[in-house]
Amino acid sequence: MSQPLRLRLLRWLDSGIVPGNGAADEHRIDWLRAMPFIALHMACFTVIWVGWSPFAVLFAILLYVLRMFAITGFYHRYFSHKAFRTSRLLQFLFAVAGSTAVQRGPLWWASQHRHHHATSEQAEDAHSPVQHGIFWSHMGWFLSDAHFATRNERVKELAQYPELRFLDRFDVVVPIFFALAIFGLGEWLAYAAPQLGTDGWQLLVWGFVISTVVLYHATFSVNSLAHTWGSRRYETRDQSRNNPLLALLTLGEGWHNNHHHYPGSARQGFYWWEIDPTWYGLKLLAACGLIWDMKDIPPNMREARRISEQVNS
Repeated sequence: MSQPLRLRLLRWLDSGIVPGNGAADEHRIDWLRAMPFIALHMACFTVIWVGWSPFAVLFAILLYVLRMFAITGFYHRYFSHKAFRTSRLLQFLFAVAGSTAVQRGPLWWASQHRHHHATSEQAEDAHSPVQHGIFWSHMGWFLSDAHFATRNERVKELAQYPELRFLDRFDVVVPIFFALAIFGLGEWLAYAAPQLGTDGWQLLVWGFVISTVVLYHATFSVNSLAHTWGSRRYETRDQSRNNPLLALLTLGEGWHNNHHHYPGSARQGFYWWEIDPTWYGLKLLAACGLIWDMKDIPPNMREARRISEQVNS
């Protein structure tokens, strides 16, 4: 029997309410839970009414870059792969920053990603385009009840931190306050700096709605397109690809075949010409003493398991 409607609605606010209907259908989208996700996409059309300003567009780009770095540098390379070390305070601050991207909590994100590497391109790999198709690998999988809960067994060392558990359980709290802060900033700018031509609603639509939706699909493309489009340098057990365009959009995550070859590296562009902005940002944090013990690709591993003639598709 499916959950009562009240509990299903409460799951929008409390991710600790896990599906209670037994073995969920792995390929069935919970459309009720997907409504906020769909609504955020629909809200992009409100740009027709709020208009645009150079400040609002630049603000949206800035928030895209900052939040993408929080996802790629910390949700991915730190929480998922432990590619460097940092203090508990910075761990928490970047967990909050990553939460503003509205991609669930850090424990959920890391646990699902670790599961992806453990089962890559097998039937259990929820976002394998080889197994489940492009749409499902891009965004269908995380809208399914079967992949709603955090895989706690894969993130035991992270789950010891109550602040991370809080962000994970109440993953909607940070995005709500973030959106309200953006609206408040826009309203204040309309009063304090009218020459910028923006206000609360315009800044909310550009800085939160549009920026978040673009951030969504750039991030999701690593699951879908980076396993179907690009070149293969290394012989891995999956169909991961290196794609320079995706690398630019995702601050270096597009060097996906490199990553699957050696997941523990904080650097995914293994050569100087492979642009990896996340790596550069992490190097800056390391220079400031905020992170340390960054793992690079060992020279012998960079040359190991190479495909004699790079495969393109």
